[in-house]
Amino acid sequence: MKLLVLLGAFVAQCLAVTVTVNKNPSHTVPSTLYGLMFEDINSGDGGLYAELLQNRAFQQVTPNTAAALNAWHPISNAGLTVVKDSTPVSAALPNSLQFTVPSGSSGRVGFTNEGFWGIKVDSASTYKASLFFRFPTSTSFSGALTVGLQTNAGKILAQNSTQIRGTTTKWTQVNLDLHPTASASDVSNSFFVTIDGAAGAGQTINFAMFSLFPPTFKNRPNGIRADLAETLTEMGPSFFRFPGGNNLGQTTATRWQWNATVGSLLDRPGRVGDWGYVNTDGLGLLEYLEFFEDTGMEPIMAVWAGEYSVRDGSTQGRSLILIPHTGYALGGTSVAESALPPYIQQAADQINFVIGDPAKSSAAALRASLGHPEPFALRFVEVGNEDFIGSAPSTYPYRWHDFVSSLQAEFPSIRFIATSNAWNPVLSPVPQSYDVHVYQTPTWFYQNAFYYDGFQRNGTTYFEGEYAAISTNPNDLFGSVADGRLAFPTVQSASGEAAFMTGLERNSDIVFAASYAPLLQHINSTQWTPDLVSYDAGSVIKSTSFYAQKLFATNKGDQYLPSTLPTNGGTLHWSITRSSTSGQTFIKIANAGSTAQSITFSLTQFSTVSSTGTLQVLTGAETASNTPQAPNAVVPQTSTITTGKTFTYNAPAFSVSVITVTTQ
Repeated sequence: MKLLVLLGAFVAQCLAVTVTVNKNPSHTVPSTLYGLMFEDINSGDGGLYAELLQNRAFQQVTPNTAAALNAWHPISNAGLTVVKDSTPVSAALPNSLQFTVPSGSSGRVGFTNEGFWGIKVDSASTYKASLFFRFPTSTSFSGALTVGLQTNAGKILAQNSTQIRGTTTKWTQVNLDLHPTASASDVSNSFFVTIDGAAGAGQTINFAMFSLFPPTFKNRPNGIRADLAETLTEMGPSFFRFPGGNNLGQTTATRWQWNATVGSLLDRPGRVGDWGYVNTDGLGLLEYLEFFEDTGMEPIMAVWAGEYSVRDGSTQGRSLILIPHTGYALGGTSVAESALPPYIQQAADQINFVIGDPAKSSAAALRASLGHPEPFALRFVEVGNEDFIGSAPSTYPYRWHDFVSSLQAEFPSIRFIATSNAWNPVLSPVPQSYDVHVYQTPTWFYQNAFYYDGFQRNGTTYFEGEYAAISTNPNDLFGSVADGRLAFPTVQSASGEAAFMTGLERNSDIVFAASYAPLLQHINSTQWTPDLVSYDAGSVIKSTSFYAQKLFATNKGDQYLPSTLPTNGGTLHWSITRSSTSGQTFIKIANAGSTAQSITFSLTQFSTVSSTGTLQVLTGAETASNTPQAPNAVVPQTSTITTGKTFTYNAPAFSVSVITVTTQ
C-alpha cells in the first residue's frame, strides 16, 4: 500500500505543470471585459422590472376573452370583463377592466391579481399602489374603494382605502401606500381591490393601468427590483447589453421601439415579445439608462436593423454560431434597402435620446424633459442581432452599410458592432467590432480556450456577446434535460466556461467584452435553460456560472501578464492579470477535468512577492447545481494560501480558483 501511495505521488509530480510568469505586461485589459447580456425571457416584466402586477394594463390582449383576464380573479362572484373602452384611459391603452357588482351582494366584492406567480409581502416594506377608475355612467354611489394585499387563503396583510363617487365619469387616478402588518410566510399572496357589496350592488366601474411597486433599487420610481439588481451588481459587471438579442423583435410591427418605451406609462402600448408573452415596456430606455448610471455599468446598446426573424420550435429562437444544427431557422424577411431610411432615423433618434444635445435634437430634448438634461454614457452600438443566421447574411451588407454610413457620420465617437460572421459576408464600411455567440458543451468550451489566439491583430475587436455551456450532449444541444440539456448550470459547465474565459482574458487585446447568456430565468415560466441567475417572486438563486463570472469580474487587473501557455485542448487553464496601482496579481485557474491537477507558479521576475495570498475556490461534484431546492449547494470558499516567488497549488477537479498575491 505504501508503495502505491509513493507511486501515486511520483506520477502526480511528473504531471505537475510549471508556469513561469513574465512581470512585463503584454497588453492592457479592457475595463469592459466582463458584463451582462439581458434578453427579456420572462425576466423583464415579473423580473428585473419591479412591477408586481401581471397584465396590469391589459396591453395587447383581445377584449371580451378569458385570456384577456390573465392573472385577474373575481372576489364574491364579481363580474369581470376586459373591454375596449369607449373612452380609454389613453390612446396607447385602449382596454379596461369592467367590474360589475351583482345585485343582492354583501360583504367584500372585488377582484385580485395573482402577480407574477405570487407576491412577496414584507412588513418592513411600503408598497406603492395605483390605479385609474371611472364610472361608465353617472350614479349615486358613494363608498370606500379598498386596495390591499392578502394571502391566497384570504388573510388581509395590508390595506388602504379612499372614498369614490359614482359621479366620477372621467378617468381618475388613485394612489395609496400599503403598510403590511405582517410578513407573509411565502409568496402565495395577491393584490386586491374591493368595495362594499351591499352599498355597491348593481354598480359598474371601469379600471385601467393598475400598478403595485415594492421599494426599488436606489428608490427609483418605476424602477428595478432591488434583490435582482443587488445580485447583478455583486457580480462586478462593467457593461450591460440591451435591449437584448432577439428582444429587438421578430417583426417590423413588434420590434422594440425606443420611443414607445419612454414617458408616461399611459403612453406605452407594450408589445408581444419574442418569447410569446406581452412586454409592458414599463422597463424602457430611460429606466435602463438610469439603472446603468446607478450601478456604474456602461451600455452596449442595440438598434433594430431592418431584419425580422421567424423562429422554429426546435431551438426556441436562440442563436448559435460555430455549431451546425439541423433544422435550425432564424432569419425571416428583411426590409428592402429603399425602405430603410425611417428605421435609420429611428435608430439615430434612439442614440440621440441617450447622448444628444437637447438644443439640437428633439429626442435629446425629450430626455431632458424627463429629468436628465445631461447625456448618458454611450460608446458602443450594435447594429441588429445575429445577422449570421437564415436569410440575414444576404441582406446584412446593405443594411449594415446604410445604417452605419449614416449613423457613423452623425456619431463619429461611437464604435458600431456588426452581428454577422467576421469572415463572411464582406461588409462596408469595414466593421470595427463583431459580436460572436456560442452555445455548446462544457467540453467544447475548455477545448476551445485558444479560439481567439489565431485571430489577426488588425484593429478589429470582438464582443463575445452570448456564450454558455448548455448541454452535455454535443449531438443534441437543444434537446430536453433527459437528452443532456442543463436545467441549471453545473460545476462542470462553470469550470468549462471558466477555461474558455481564460482564453478571453489572454486575448483581451482584441476581445473587449464578454457576457454569459441568458442572464435571468423566472423558475415558474422558463423558455430557455440554463441561465445565470434564477428567481421567483421572493427569492434569487445564484448559479455556479454566476460565481465563476463573479470570480473573474471582481478579480481582474488592468495588465495582462504573459506566462507559460496551457496545453491547447487540455482541461487545465490559467490566466494572470495584475493591478498596476495596487500591485495585486490575480491568478485564475480553471480545472475542467475529473481529477485534481498540480500547478507550480514561478514569479521570480518580481522583486518581491507576498508570502501569503488569498485563495477563492468554486468546486463540487461534476453535476452539482444551485437550484430552488438547494440555492447554496455550491458557493466559493475563501482561505489564506502560502505563496512566494515559487509556490504550488493543487487545483481540485471541476474547479474555478483565484489566487490573489501582491507583487512588486
